[in-house]
Amino acid sequence: MIYVLAAIGALTVSVLMWRAFGPVRDAASDGPASAPRRAPLAPDDDPEFLRRLAEQQRDRKNDEQG
Repeated sequence: MIYVLAAIGALTVSVLMWRAFGPVRDAASDGPASAPRRAPLAPDDDPEFLRRLAEQQRDRKNDEQG
């Protein structure tokens, strides 16, 4: 039982030390008032990627026909 309490205490101290002396975060990413982060788009969801892919396919099709 004492080992469990020691582990919880060590974990608590570690988390507090990390928050106090860990990497500095900018104010924009801190707290709920900040703007939501946009996740990167997967290639099949990226309109620019899909446009380029369609152009490449069109070019290949034209090369094969002409």
